[in-house]
Amino acid sequence: MAYTPQYYPGSTSVGINRRKHMSGNLEKLRDIPEADIVLTMGHRKPGQDYPSTHPPLKEMGEPDCPVRQVVEPTPGAAAGDRVRYSQFADSYYFSPSIPYWRSYWGSINCRGCDPGTLSGRQIIEARERDIESYTKKQVDSEMNDVALSSMRGCTVHGHSLRLEENGMMFDMLARTEMGKDGNVYQVKDQVGIPLDKKLNLGKPMSEAEAKKRTTIFRVDGVPIGGKTGARKYDEAVEALHHMWELRSKWGYRPE
Repeated sequence: MAYTPQYYPGSTSVGINRRKHMSGNLEKLRDIPEADIVLTMGHRKPGQDYPSTHPPLKEMGEPDCPVRQVVEPTPGAAAGDRVRYSQFADSYYFSPSIPYWRSYWGSINCRGCDPGTLSGRQIIEARERDIESYTKKQVDSEMNDVALSSMRGCTVHGHSLRLEENGMMFDMLARTEMGKDGNVYQVKDQVGIPLDKKLNLGKPMSEAEAKKRTTIFRVDGVPIGGKTGARKYDEAVEALHHMWELRSKWGYRPE
């Protein structure tokens, strides 16, 4: 019998969106050129060979191992690529994604990656050609909004406190800007180094669209304590309370 994983409980729009993110069943909203992704990440120049840390696995003559026979290496691991990263910041003003959900998405959908969630930002590390592929999937999909999400390898602080007058998420390094045509442009790479040209990221979502796609529970949006019926909390709240009780009272040992 086919098994369908249950990634997240709840019947609210936030619960549904969280399940979509975790499962990788994402809607593609845009198609940013691969060269623009590479420029924004800033690790190498578009078209440049991938630097390596070791020879391709086929040339290394590694000892026989049953695990190597079962687990196929990622393209980056097979080629010996160095490890690189992309890091995203997401506004709490109804950004489509939030740091923990980017980590869940990476853990479930990205082979050979190392995700980590920090204070208001989320990083995924992987072999270079692999992380470029994973990053493009995020940027192109409904996980991202060009005004409320951005790639920021450093100096993230303050992004969640307010939006600019044009609806853009605050960025002390001003890595993106709103153009007169209503499109958002990437003008610096993820660590704030100016680019030789502006990269067109497209138009941001409307506030209504962002609220429809967000994975954020907010009292002025979809509250986590919201009820789905008379005196009945959404399943997400019940699951959260259940996990808190097991962790707090018994350390996940109900016996």
